[in-house]
Amino acid sequence: MIFIENIRNLWYYSITKLLRESCYNMKIYVYLDESGSIHKNSKTRYFAVGGYFSFEKDKMKIKALYRRENLHLKREKNIPLEQEIKSYDMTEKEKIKILNKIQDVDTFQGCVKVFDKHSMKKEIVDSNIFFNYAVKIVILDCILPALDLKNINEPIEFIISIDNRNIRVGDLNNLETYLKTEFCIFNDDFKITYYDSKTNYGIQLADLIVNTFYNKYKDITIVENLIKTLKPKNFRESIFPKKMNRN
Repeated sequence: MIFIENIRNLWYYSITKLLRESCYNMKIYVYLDESGSIHKNSKTRYFAVGGYFSFEKDKMKIKALYRRENLHLKREKNIPLEQEIKSYDMTEKEKIKILNKIQDVDTFQGCVKVFDKHSMKKEIVDSNIFFNYAVKIVILDCILPALDLKNINEPIEFIISIDNRNIRVGDLNNLETYLKTEFCIFNDDFKITYYDSKTNYGIQLADLIVNTFYNKYKDITIVENLIKTLKPKNFRESIFPKKMNRN
């Protein structure tokens, strides 16, 4: 009886998963990382969340291009293949070469939101709660405006990959629940997966992108030449909060 019950449960899970996935023909793959410090005690002025997204057809192409350039850099610098190269390990020239190879891939779109903590009226009390809010703002301000929503007549499944290094174990499911609640009036869905960036080239590329725009506000001289090579049509970035007038 136990065996039959297990088979029945497995069948039910498989059918439910298939039906759920069939409802979302359009999948958008989002890779996010952060730069700066979100902690309330940090004196760092800026905090950034972002990376890039693409449609399913270009997901593997983008990661393959980054992986090839990444391995080439490791060989040039005599870095062990299993060691992760962070954005701060690269020269500006190396970053320019990588992003020039990737930015014109058909559905590639960089997306970054930079938060100016000095302009906020209240301090950040809980870093994980604020991170969830920051991801929502990235979706609203940087991802959705880049999509031609008027001509999309089907639900979208946003498959979001995030670096797990700054997420408390008990909070791993909070972001997915939060986004499903915040966007409950839409028929779209969100699936969040956490990875160790050492094993995920998409998140490593997200680190390069978000760090670039973080430095644009922190110290433009670090990335001045790099920023000039990035095509505005391929990147959506902005500062938060915008100037607000209550009157």
